Amino acid sequence: MATLLQMVMGTVYAWSFFQKPIMAAHDWSNVQVMWIFSIAILFLGLTAAVGGFLLPRLGPQKLAISGVILYSLGYLISSYALTAGNIYILYLGFGVIGGMGLGLGYVVPVATVAKWFPDKKGLVTGMVIMGFGLGALLMSKIIAPSMPGMARGDMGSVFAWTALVLFIIGLPGAYFMRDPIIHRHSVTSLSASAFSLKNQGQTIRDILSSRKYWSLWVMFFCNISAGIIFIGWQSPMFQDLLRTYQPTMSATSLAAAGATLIGVSSLFNGVGRMLWGGISDKIGRIKAFRLIIGSQVVVFILLMFTSNPWVFAVMVCYVLLCYGGGFGTMPAFVYEIFGSRMMPVVYGSILTAWSMGGIVGPQIAAHIKDNFTLTAGTYTFLAASILLTLGLVVSFYINDKTQIPSKESSHQ
Repeated sequence: MATLLQMVMGTVYAWSFFQKPIMAAHDWSNVQVMWIFSIAILFLGLTAAVGGFLLPRLGPQKLAISGVILYSLGYLISSYALTAGNIYILYLGFGVIGGMGLGLGYVVPVATVAKWFPDKKGLVTGMVIMGFGLGALLMSKIIAPSMPGMARGDMGSVFAWTALVLFIIGLPGAYFMRDPIIHRHSVTSLSASAFSLKNQGQTIRDILSSRKYWSLWVMFFCNISAGIIFIGWQSPMFQDLLRTYQPTMSATSLAAAGATLIGVSSLFNGVGRMLWGGISDKIGRIKAFRLIIGSQVVVFILLMFTSNPWVFAVMVCYVLLCYGGGFGTMPAFVYEIFGSRMMPVVYGSILTAWSMGGIVGPQIAAHIKDNFTLTAGTYTFLAASILLTLGLVVSFYINDKTQIPSKESSHQ
């Protein structure tokens, strides 16, 4: 159920499937349309941070159901906005309201499943977060193409029907979000102590101002900013390369090829979350992160010299394997360093790195594409390699040692 809920929320990662059709229908620029996606990711991270504080008080079920309702409502409002041709209502609907739903729907299953399987944190959180990565496949190859109006370019109709489908699929997953019995009995005490943690020697303020926390944040931000460029832009980039490589391809064929890449790369995004989460159980969280980030630096440098669309596609899949790996590894990393009691709060706040990355990555790519058409790919990949290099440097200032002594860790 947690994986199903994450898959519904992960449909946001199919945004590049809608980028060109929305631009064509309303004559909006790359930057204008990409802001819809960026705002959604911004509010995802911010709301996940708030959700981390609310989770001990309200419980996982209420937050998860609220997330499904808000995300579906975001699509419904976007349907009206697309029909009316009003991009500002799109910013509000898909961006703000939909993004808030994403934040609540994302943080609940990750924090909850870690409580059920404390001895396999990396594997099970990676498995659940894998669902988020697979959401793009669900949207680009199943939901959106089957919607009435897709073939005619009627995006308003597509978004309206999608709102209904996501609500029907997501609600059962949200309903089953429950804490294990031992955690349910202690929820009141957890809620009361979440901000103080006096028995463990540190307050939440101490944690959020620590070097270890901010090292994790920066490392996470750099990996997200680089990878999310492809989340928002892989389809247009792939289509541009295909158009040069095979000039006779029709617009329909190009769009279908772009959707296929979204679907295939989403598999790598999803599998990477479970794969790297499992690897981190074996070799340690920080070693896994260094491999994730360092290998991508090499790939992005190679992308600067790649004009073959099929080589490009393979490298996109690898980048998204590592992008997903960051999300699959981080929950267990936070759990082990800061303790299970603070997992929802700290992990929720660290997802603000996703908010910032969701703006920085796509907007860098959109700005470059609007202003440097002929060399857009080179400049974009250079920017990503610089971000990843920064993340790699920061990774050497952190280790896997626990930040907070806890009774739970001593028993384990």
